[in-house]
Amino acid sequence: HIDLRSDAEIALKAGRDEVNNDHPQVIEIWNLVFMQFERRANGSLIALPNKHIDTGMGFERLCRAIEGKSSNYDSDVFQPIIQFVATKANVKYAENEKTDIALRVVADHIRAIAFTIADGQLPASNGAGYVIRRILRRAVRYGYTYLGFTEPFLCQIVPLLANQFKDVFPEIINQQEFITNVIHEEEKSFLKTLENGLKRLDNYLSHENTSGNTEKIISGKIAFELSDTFGFPEDLTALIGRENGFSFDKAGFDREMKNQKDRSRGEQVQEKDDWQIIEDSTESVEFVGYDVLTCASKILRYRTIKEKNKTFYQVVLDKTAFYAESGGQVGDTGTITFHYQEKNHQLSFYDTKKENDLIVHFSEDKQFMDFIDAYKKANQQNPTSVLAQINTEKRLSSQNNHSATHLLQAALKQVLGNHIAQKGSLVNDEVLRFDFTHFSKVSDEEITKVENIVNQKIRENILLDERRKVPIQKAVDELKATALFGEKYGDFVRVITFDADFSRELCGGTHVKSTGNIGFFKIISEGSVSSGVRRIEAITAQTAENFVSTQISQNEQVKELLKNPKDVKKALETLLEEKHQLQKQIEKYQIIQTQAEKQTLFSKVQQMNVNGFDVSFVSSVVEVETADQMKQIAFEMKHQIENEKRSLFLLNVATIAGKPLISLMISEEFAKANSLHAGNIVKELAKEIKGGGGGQPFYATAGGTDTSGIERVLVRVSEFLK
Repeated sequence: HIDLRSDAEIALKAGRDEVNNDHPQVIEIWNLVFMQFERRANGSLIALPNKHIDTGMGFERLCRAIEGKSSNYDSDVFQPIIQFVATKANVKYAENEKTDIALRVVADHIRAIAFTIADGQLPASNGAGYVIRRILRRAVRYGYTYLGFTEPFLCQIVPLLANQFKDVFPEIINQQEFITNVIHEEEKSFLKTLENGLKRLDNYLSHENTSGNTEKIISGKIAFELSDTFGFPEDLTALIGRENGFSFDKAGFDREMKNQKDRSRGEQVQEKDDWQIIEDSTESVEFVGYDVLTCASKILRYRTIKEKNKTFYQVVLDKTAFYAESGGQVGDTGTITFHYQEKNHQLSFYDTKKENDLIVHFSEDKQFMDFIDAYKKANQQNPTSVLAQINTEKRLSSQNNHSATHLLQAALKQVLGNHIAQKGSLVNDEVLRFDFTHFSKVSDEEITKVENIVNQKIRENILLDERRKVPIQKAVDELKATALFGEKYGDFVRVITFDADFSRELCGGTHVKSTGNIGFFKIISEGSVSSGVRRIEAITAQTAENFVSTQISQNEQVKELLKNPKDVKKALETLLEEKHQLQKQIEKYQIIQTQAEKQTLFSKVQQMNVNGFDVSFVSSVVEVETADQMKQIAFEMKHQIENEKRSLFLLNVATIAGKPLISLMISEEFAKANSLHAGNIVKELAKEIKGGGGGQPFYATAGGTDTSGIERVLVRVSEFLK
């Protein structure tokens, strides 16, 4: 398909003029967009079986044409939102170009943001979520700069949008509170970012104005730093620069951006060879993994992938029992095997994924090409099949966790409410991870209720009700099945039910034959993923049993250490309280010890004159328990001696937890006048204790491993004064 948006008006005009297909404009467009070739990796062109044209004339343009408006934004699709925002901003639409553009950006972007969040994609710092975050931040920036919004405002549009589309896209009104909260948190965060970026830019402009720099150019490096570190848009940097009489080094910014992209691209370079066809087939790959764990298959094609210093291979079979990663469930692993020339040839797969509706098996097997060569030779003599066999243990464990995820979602709805909606999941053979909409921590009591409900359903041993090729509308409207996040649904779907009154979902994953197979369910963690999204991690079957056994064993060990008290909790509370009281006593002792050591050091002070400075010099071993005590002594002595109009040069060495520690304090004026730097000095002294350190010009510390070097440190320190 070709996107023809830039020429859609020409096409419409040609249609209205009722010209024939020989019209020059029609011919020009046709030549421009007619797609007829596939470009291969080697640059060759292969004719496509079908040719297509996409005019790109979507719903908004159609409304504009019907209403006879000059702009999409003047149609009934956008005007309610534009007028709402204009009222909030106290501006009028169609009176000022800058505010008009801002209103259009906000109206357009809030739709993309709300629809996408309702569809399950949350703003994030990478991947598809980063696209949503950038769109949202662009809208916030326009509102901030041109409409005067300094507080979250996009979130206030959601109720209007939800009502506008309630009959055609009810997902927004059904999740209105959640969408509003997500957008509000994103806005609040970025408005702080804008504020921080503005401060950084203001400081830069002020510095340039006072530094005598007559060029008045915002460097590309600074603009890139603002963009990369603060998320500060380059066009906003340029705009503020112009308002302050500064030009913008766009070329420098582009260079910095290109360098970053080149670095990123260099880290992710991937070379894909063309598919090598062994047996040509127009049929789609048949997945038989719902019913069997092994099957006889033919290899249709393979290719080599190179990524950094890694090489792996992809294989497509005509029939497979390997489940391809989808809906949160990871792909199957396993092997394919065939016999040729009195030898078994085997190839291992470490993953299975979907690519353009193909089920692709991934291999890192070093014998891959030998296996393929043998298969080709065998195939030339007789039609040859391979035995495709998945890792049964992993598959069954993944099935346990996948079915438990369905039970978990239903239980969460019972305990927390019907607002629960899945926002992501991971299902493998070790653990299940479930992300869902909820704006507060799930309490321990609620966790227990959820666990009890799921385990009750497991004990009921509910038989799996699996229905394949159900029309999508029937599944959703009649069967009331819940759609799982991450799945792509066609006209016909698969419906998984564990008790029609409890859990019924659209799902393409593999499942247990009855809930009893899951054995046991245990939640091991609950926490926040992002604003309004919580995450539960849980385990099942043998993994869950092992976890509980370990917990019981650890509990028994704790009881034994506590001399088997009747009430373990109370015994621990008593122990912690005793520890707290002892800690207070230790702190009192350390205060006394610190003051005593400080007074001892004052008695060791040597008064000397160094280059016109009256200096109090001390070099000594101190008896302290912590590094904080050493620091406290140094700063208190510095304060007291400098009040006497003298300078301090203080070196303390202590042995703490069996290791030597050096602390050096030098009065700032004395250090600066005599080119002394405490950080550099302790680096040299640390060599005597086989260690390292550093710090500021006036205070630094160093640690080491050799306590025998302490005396050498005390001897060497006077060298720096000499």
